[in-house]
Amino acid sequence: MPIFLLYYYALAGAKAKNIISVDFRRFCDWQGRPYSMMGFCKLFAQLNEFRTICYKRLGARRLLISWLWKGQTNLSLACNDIGPGLIIQHGYSTVVVAEHIGKNFHVNQCVNIVWNQTEQPWIGDNVTVCCGAIIVGGVHIGNNVTIGAGAVVVKDVPDNCVVVGNPMKIIKKQIYATQG
Repeated sequence: MPIFLLYYYALAGAKAKNIISVDFRRFCDWQGRPYSMMGFCKLFAQLNEFRTICYKRLGARRLLISWLWKGQTNLSLACNDIGPGLIIQHGYSTVVVAEHIGKNFHVNQCVNIVWNQTEQPWIGDNVTVCCGAIIVGGVHIGNNVTIGAGAVVVKDVPDNCVVVGNPMKIIKKQIYATQG
């Protein structure tokens, strides 16, 4: 337990504390875990992916603890503009290289989000990328989008869509009510 407290206090001075709190709350809501100090300790101890998210948020401060507990070793997050509410589910063999990732991004295992040597993807808010999906190049993924398992995305995806397949095909367009 003392190592968890050391980690928590390392966070206390970090600018990223609020954003990590949002990430933690989203994990708790998603998995039905308690939102508490003990809940944070358990999640940090049990999930390499969550540790990886925390380390990404902490930047250089991660060196205070990452030597003791490693993050997910075959997961690469090469994006410096990731919004709060990030969930990585499993995260094995996942590469994320993007210009921007909005809030509430959820990514599964074996996903490749990569550049095409000139441009990187731009990903909006409330996006889920399912297992084995591939997103390549300077595509724009809108808000409230689900990229289905195994989909290959090489062109823009508008807001409020579900896309699947290779080549990518929109199979569902959601209409969200807006308050006026």
